[in-house]
This record gives sequence, C-alpha cells and structure tokens, in this order.
Amino acid sequence: MTDAQNSMFKPGKGAGEPVGLAILGYGTVGSQVLRLIHENAQDFLHRAGGPLEIRGVAVSSVEKHEGSLASELGLLTTDAESLLRRDDVDIVVEVIGGIDYPRKLVLEALQAGKSVVTANKALVAAHSEELARAADEAGVDLYFEAAVAAAIPVVGPLRRSLAGDQVEKVAGIVNGTTNFILDAMDATGASYDDMLAEATRLGYAEADPTADVEGHDAASKAAILASLAFHTRVTFEDVYCEGISNVTAEDIEAAKQAGQTIKLLAICERFRDAEGVEKVSARVHPTLVNRDHPLASVSKSFNAVFVEAEAAGRLMFYGNGAGGNPTASAVLGDIVGAARNKVFGGRAPGESTYLDLPIADFGEVLTSYHIDMEVQERQGVLAELAKIFADNGISLRTVRQEGGDDVARLIVVTHPAKESDLSATVQQVKGIEAVKSITSVLRLMED
Repeated sequence: MTDAQNSMFKPGKGAGEPVGLAILGYGTVGSQVLRLIHENAQDFLHRAGGPLEIRGVAVSSVEKHEGSLASELGLLTTDAESLLRRDDVDIVVEVIGGIDYPRKLVLEALQAGKSVVTANKALVAAHSEELARAADEAGVDLYFEAAVAAAIPVVGPLRRSLAGDQVEKVAGIVNGTTNFILDAMDATGASYDDMLAEATRLGYAEADPTADVEGHDAASKAAILASLAFHTRVTFEDVYCEGISNVTAEDIEAAKQAGQTIKLLAICERFRDAEGVEKVSARVHPTLVNRDHPLASVSKSFNAVFVEAEAAGRLMFYGNGAGGNPTASAVLGDIVGAARNKVFGGRAPGESTYLDLPIADFGEVLTSYHIDMEVQERQGVLAELAKIFADNGISLRTVRQEGGDDVARLIVVTHPAKESDLSATVQQVKGIEAVKSITSVLRLMED
C-alpha cells in the first residue's frame, strides 16, 4: 500500500473536538463565509461534528477592513503564512483569487497537513495535478465546489454521485456576466458595448471584464468539469476559448429569426475520432441554442449545466452562478465536509485521472456552422457556394436568402462536420468574388 493510500486511514480528532479554520481573503466571499459561520455556530457544530472556530482572517491591509466583523472579532492579520502554519488550524479556506500567490499558500497549507477549501477556478484549472498530489501525499482534503458555478452543486455530483456512471458530455452556461450581457442584448436589441456598460454599472461585470467576456473564466471552469467528468487531466491551456465581444445586435436578431438565441457555452465531450480513438474535447464559444432548449431560458446572471451520462441520462443543474452569498454557500458546504473528515476521520474523493484520455485538437471536433454573409445578387452564386461546401464534404442543412438590389443576404446552416473542415471552407468562401462579406460565423448546439 502506498503512503498516499495509508494516509487515507488517519483517525479523526473525535466527536465534539473543535475544528480550526483560517480564512485567506476577506472580500465578497470571505466576509460572507465568516458571517454565516459566526451567526450559525450551533448549526455548524452539529453538521460538522464539532465547533468550527475561526483562528484568523488574512488580508493585505488591516486598516481597509476596520469596522468589519473580522475586525470586531480580532481576527485580522496580514501574515497569511504564519496563520496557515498554526497548529490549531485544521482547514485553510482560500478565497483570494488569482494564481501565483494563492498557489504558494495552498501548497504550503497542504504540505503542512491542512485540508484546503478553495473557490479559485483559475488556480484549480492551472495547477490541479500539483495540488492533488500535495493533498494525497499529506492525506488531506482538497475541496473546490465553489470554483464552478458558485452555489450550483455540480462538482460534488461529478466526483461522487456519478462516480459509478460514464459521463459522455457536460455543457452549459458557467459565466454569469456574459449570460447577463447576451440575455439583455436578446431582450432589448441593444449593442454589446451598451450592455457591457450596463453590466458594469450594475456590478455584474468587473472594471476589467476581460476574463469574463473573452471566455477565460468559463474556460477555467470547463477544464475543471472535463477533468472530473472524464477522469482525465484537462488544463486551461487545453480548452479552446472564444468570447462574446464580437457578437453583434445583428447576430442576435438573426438568431431570433431562426428561432434561436446566443449563449456563451462551455462544452466538454468524450468521443471517438475517425480512427476509433477515444478522446476528450473542451471548448468555450458563443453558441446558437434553439429557443425550446432549457438553456435558452437561462436569464440574467444565472448559470445552468447539463450532464449526459450513460446510465443516468440527461441531468440539469441550475441556479445562481455568482455572487457573495451563493459562492459562500458552496464554500461552506465544502468546509462542513472537510471538517467532518477532520472530526471523524477519512477523506473526500481525490483526483481521478486514471483514464488519461488524449485531448483532441479543436479541429477534430464535430460541430455545425451558421454563416451569415452578403453576396452579389446574381445567378449562379448559390451553385458556386454549394460546390465549395460539397467539395469539402460538408452537407448544408438550410439555406436562406433575403434579396436586395445588388447585394443579397445569405444565411447557410450546415450539418455537423469537423471544425477544421468548416473553418477551411469559410476561408475559401471569403475568397469568392461574389461574396462581399461574411458578417458572422456562429456554432450551433446540437441537441
């Protein structure tokens, strides 16, 4: 038996023994975690098997948080490393954000034998292998339910509830900011820039919204979901990523006319390539969704995740995917789980990457395109375009033309084909003299 396996059988502290917590970070989430533990101490005592006792809250500036609950309780410190090394700290809660500094602190905590609860999707997506190894070597827990879709329980079901099933696909809306913007564009007909400004004013978007609107936040979550679902390590770098900043009001209107809406989706799939080799794909991009699909009705900043499994069939997880209270809820659930293991012994399920399936190149993925273009209004143009698609082995599902005096609008929807073939076809179409412009290329969600 390996040291990691032996470490799983560490005895617990015993029922009724206190569990010491160190909170790293005191922003929107950290402050709510502290408040809820403080206000509901008796409930958490019963749920965890022993009292949860906050040993300290690490911040960058004590003065910044004067008058806060953490200040009133005398918990604030700027020395995070000394706090997490304390002998009376059993669990470290990391809600700082970012990658490099949190990585250093989380590794130190794990190596010191502390279980870790984190809401940091960027950290988990970038360094899951290193963190999981450190947790295994120390025989402690690494929980990260809040790293994906905040209060929506999707990490736990993938790690535990579906551990006996074979997951084939995970797809959904995992970023509230982009969903708010796209939903508002759909409802009002306004431009992307106008709705981004509105999202910023209402606090849905950060002052620098790049991570959200360019899909990076969703890509980190897709990496985590794919790793859990397919027992294969998938990192942020493995995820194809395309944001929403190029989605126009005209794209939204065209989608409406076709009975669809546009959502930024994270799509993770397990499939076999042309040679029969099983592979994993993870991608994030704007996607056309039929209006009768449940994802189309996910509004404002809400999130929703679909899971398709061999035995369980299709499951949907829906709810608040961002915000202090929803994220704190997920963090607290992880704290209770980690605390019970400290009290009674045992460990939560760790990383499972035994399949180690190859990561597919994005060009291998099967998808469908919706291509909106302007072409010369003359005979023979449709035949010329159809030949290019046919020569590349791509079948057309629908073709719709809206006439004009000299220039017509042509909308082509394809059947599923390899991404690389579709992309190459679009480049060829751009080179035709009769094609004046391609206004948008969007992918479709296949039900």
